Amino acid sequence: MSELQIRSLRPEEISLAIDWAAAEGWNPGLSDAACFAVPDAQGFLVGEIDGEPVATVSCVNYDDRFAFLGFYIVRADLRGAGHGLRIWNAAIAHARPRVIGLDGVVAQQDNYKKSGFQLAYANIRYGGIVAAPKQPAGVIALDAIPFALVEADDATVFPAARSAFLHAWINAPGHVGRALLRDGRLAAWGVIRPCRTGCKIGPLVADDRAAADTIMQALLASGGGGEIFLDVPAVNREAIALAEGLGLKPVFETARMYTGPIPPLRIDRVFGVTSFELG
Repeated sequence: MSELQIRSLRPEEISLAIDWAAAEGWNPGLSDAACFAVPDAQGFLVGEIDGEPVATVSCVNYDDRFAFLGFYIVRADLRGAGHGLRIWNAAIAHARPRVIGLDGVVAQQDNYKKSGFQLAYANIRYGGIVAAPKQPAGVIALDAIPFALVEADDATVFPAARSAFLHAWINAPGHVGRALLRDGRLAAWGVIRPCRTGCKIGPLVADDRAAADTIMQALLASGGGGEIFLDVPAVNREAIALAEGLGLKPVFETARMYTGPIPPLRIDRVFGVTSFELG
């Protein structure tokens, strides 16, 4: 068998990683591939043997200080042969000397620690079927407010500027964004997107549970109800209460880990994580 050859996926090839993630049960969004290609054109890697893909990983460099790792998958029939470690090392090298974050499978925490990752907190995916509520008053389309407001608010909850990604995420086909203003300032905002199964809500950022609930209701109304998923930091008790109040149940958990210090973040304002793959 030939040696593993590692290269960057071209933007139009990122769907390969998305399809593999779907096969693993990660339920990606229908427009994820186009959005994920935006922040770092070289950040998605594939390992090939004789031209056949056997492993994927992404390590997206957001700026010169922070990167986020995801899509770490080795084809099931070729696991245990060292291909995963080789492409993992290539991803880490792509990000150096940046601090790297990831949402890892809980069972793999010890392996990630060997690469210098330390646990920050758990994220919990909640899921369930909800009825479509009435559209709440006072909510406006997210793209109707100045984008600078969204950028500034996102800076309170994410370790790096990600303007190009956010712009793509908000405007992607099928994605719906909603915002709530209080006294002229952005109090809450969020995006719902169609996935292979149901819809995911994320990000969902709010000053408090009441504002988060208003945006949640607006997003659910726009989506017509049905099966939804919301990924929440376990350390945000109000976010968990919001999910449980909708009748959602835990279906999956990840370990949010970092290789070093990140700027102070308002995790209490994160009611829905944007994506386990890109942070």
